[in-house]
Amino acid sequence: MTTKAPERSWLLDPNLLKLVHQCRRLIRSEFGVKLHLTEDDLAARLATYAEQSRSPHLANTWQALKDKVPSLAALEDSAKRNYRGQVIADPEPPQQGEHAEAADGDATKGRKKVIYRGQVIYQ
Repeated sequence: MTTKAPERSWLLDPNLLKLVHQCRRLIRSEFGVKLHLTEDDLAARLATYAEQSRSPHLANTWQALKDKVPSLAALEDSAKRNYRGQVIADPEPPQQGEHAEAADGDATKGRKKVIYRGQVIYQ
């Protein structure tokens, strides 16, 4: 049986627990979701709600918690772009075959490149 004791030992610090409770309270007031301390993915859910929040208090509290617990900073991948709370997929590489000339730029000459909802569209 494996335990999550080393991963969750930061919850035993009273100062950090105070920040977690503050995050939980702000999430409950904004999103109506009650997070429990016994959840396996508590840190990941806190990070998700902190990213989606419009509240600067929640963002500041989560940032303070991340600064004090370095393992929490690894949960949040800042390289991923979000649009309306959803992660935008990375653009797919051009296909070989019939679309090979599009990679060279011949087929897209004279066409305007527009990005709509995270997708590249040529007009």
